[in-house]
Amino acid sequence: MSVLAVGWEPELRGILTVFIGVVVLMGSTYLILGTNIGARLGFLVAFSALAGWMFIMGAIWWAYGIGLQGPMPTWEPVPGRTILQGPQALSQSGALTEPVQVAADMPFPEQALAIDERFTAEGWEKLDESAPSYGQAGSAAGELLEESGALSAGRFEVVNVFDKGGERYPNFFDGKVDLLAFWHKPHHVVVEVAPLIQQRTEPGRAPAPAVIDEDQPHQYVYMIRDMGARRQPAGFITGGSLIVFLVCCWLLHRRDRRVQVNRGQLALPARA
Repeated sequence: MSVLAVGWEPELRGILTVFIGVVVLMGSTYLILGTNIGARLGFLVAFSALAGWMFIMGAIWWAYGIGLQGPMPTWEPVPGRTILQGPQALSQSGALTEPVQVAADMPFPEQALAIDERFTAEGWEKLDESAPSYGQAGSAAGELLEESGALSAGRFEVVNVFDKGGERYPNFFDGKVDLLAFWHKPHHVVVEVAPLIQQRTEPGRAPAPAVIDEDQPHQYVYMIRDMGARRQPAGFITGGSLIVFLVCCWLLHRRDRRVQVNRGQLALPARA
């Protein structure tokens, strides 16, 4: 009983809990089957039941995306075209098909407005601030800006998020039936950020509200959606368990046929 008193290292305690659960639950089931139908046949029946249960559990995990999960979907930077500064960079990166026509002496707020109109004209969807994807994309863009050194934390503000692509296919009956839509088109997003004016902080007073610096150009973060592999481990568990279950069922069926044939043969005469 001293093993059950282990209270340090949660990892060790978790391993012991799983080990004891496996030994008690599976071991007790195998012990009952082994004492009734034999050790080898009892093991085959218990192992078949375990594989069938693993298949059902894996199928539920696979359908609902729960249980053992793989990499989650994330926003990844477009290689070599992540931080875009100025209208020319947007057209050269491929985010915009046509260049934005801006005058050299045009104020930066007007340049940003012209770029926004160009995004809308080329089919980009301007997300609302209340949309969940708005916050997710803005957070990912902020991390990329800070890691690259383009802007430091607290020195910029997300003002717009433009979304394009990501449709699922194939769709049947105008998208009403998409149960077989396992493929996705590339999903891109462009996050527009505006630099902020550095505000002085005074002891004992609330910090001044952030103000966008209109003397600096807006910057754009170009990202692509990585769909991840959230259901991949559950899919492997489901497929592998199904194969093991079918093999075990075939072995049990072959044994039953062999027993049936042996019982159908004539009995050997007994010796006096």
